[in-house]
Amino acid sequence: MVEADATLDRINERQQVAIGVILSGPPFGTLDPLTREPQGYNVELAKGIAERLGVKLETVSVLAPNRVQFLQQGKVELLVANMQFTEERAQILDFVPTPYEEVGGAALIRKGAGIARWEDLKEQPVCVSQGSNFIKPLTETYGAQIKAFRSQSESLLALRGGSCVAAVHVSPTMHTLLGDAEWSGYEIPLPTDLIPSPSVIWVRKGEHDVQAKLDAIVRDWHRSGWLIALGERTGMHPSAALRQLHEQHKNDTPLVAQP
Repeated sequence: MVEADATLDRINERQQVAIGVILSGPPFGTLDPLTREPQGYNVELAKGIAERLGVKLETVSVLAPNRVQFLQQGKVELLVANMQFTEERAQILDFVPTPYEEVGGAALIRKGAGIARWEDLKEQPVCVSQGSNFIKPLTETYGAQIKAFRSQSESLLALRGGSCVAAVHVSPTMHTLLGDAEWSGYEIPLPTDLIPSPSVIWVRKGEHDVQAKLDAIVRDWHRSGWLIALGERTGMHPSAALRQLHEQHKNDTPLVAQP
């Protein structure tokens, strides 16, 4: 295990930060088809962190089932990986207190399936990613039968193959898919997102120095409106919660970069 509170020293010594990102599809992250370089909202957040820390960036592609292990084992120093806050996650990791967005889940469903409410998923097979924070409400609140896959792409493939009646993943990605002709036979009929939750940057337990450093950066992003502009630029439509955070912090004193 990496020694607690050592992350900021390690980043400064190496002059590089390794950040785990999920490349699950637009707007969060994809590989550029020509350069094979990662791109998208998560990647731009990671670049913004590295720039504010004054170091080089190493992006590391992670998946929902392995992202926590990558962080705990020191393969990455931070996670910006579609990992919303939950009490269960906060038991094993620490996080930057100020969220950078709020994201819920959306159900992608074949047209004509007769699903109009989350309650209609009771005893129905629903595809998700392993480790998803949507599993608990889907099972405990709505009684769905979960089929968990290693990645979002595998889950969506199972939906197309008829293995489940719905696939539930982060709402921005599901809405982006509807713009693709490949998904013209599907819809998002449920009017509300599932458990909208704060999107936060995760760090190892006890890493209070890097936690405080990053919290100041995120609050300054809210002050300046940088996160709203980033969302609009990458297709990550800013949530009402994000706009409220900008209003809350817009009169803060600007963060002075440390040498």
